[in-house]
Formats: sequence, structure tokens, C-alpha cells
Amino acid sequence: MPIAVDIDVMLAKRKMSVGELADRVGITPANLAVLKNGRAKAVRFATLAALCEVLDCQPGDLLRWEAAETEEAEEAMEAAGG
Repeated sequence: MPIAVDIDVMLAKRKMSVGELADRVGITPANLAVLKNGRAKAVRFATLAALCEVLDCQPGDLLRWEAAETEEAEEAMEAAGG
């Protein structure tokens, strides 16, 4: 997917665990993991707003667009065992 999720980067900057973020945002750790790992197909604006409030950041700090070529290269590397 051309949208990359950088929640883990913000978690590290804020020295916060996934469990703590999930509790403070009001979602399950499992749903946060789906979002954090880039497997989510959608995110509610209310959830995005809560993430930004808790992490004291902007949506662009959590989500970024990547060109399709980058994604294809990453998938090729994963398939090759890299």
C-alpha cells in the first residue's frame, strides 16, 4: 500500500508502549497493531485525531505516502528473504 504508517516512530520518540497508547486512545492493542503494521484498510478520523492528541503530533507525523516503486522493491526484497 502506498500509505506508510509511522506510529512506531512516534511511540519511540514519546517513549510510550503500544499498550499505553491503545489504552489512552481507547482502542484495543490488537487494532492498534493492525494499524501500526500497515495492515489496516481504513482509519476513522476520530481515531486519527485521538492518536495525534495522545502523541502530540500531526497526522503527517503518523502517515506518509510512498511511491509504488518503493513498495514493489520492498516486496521483492521480502520475497527474496531480505
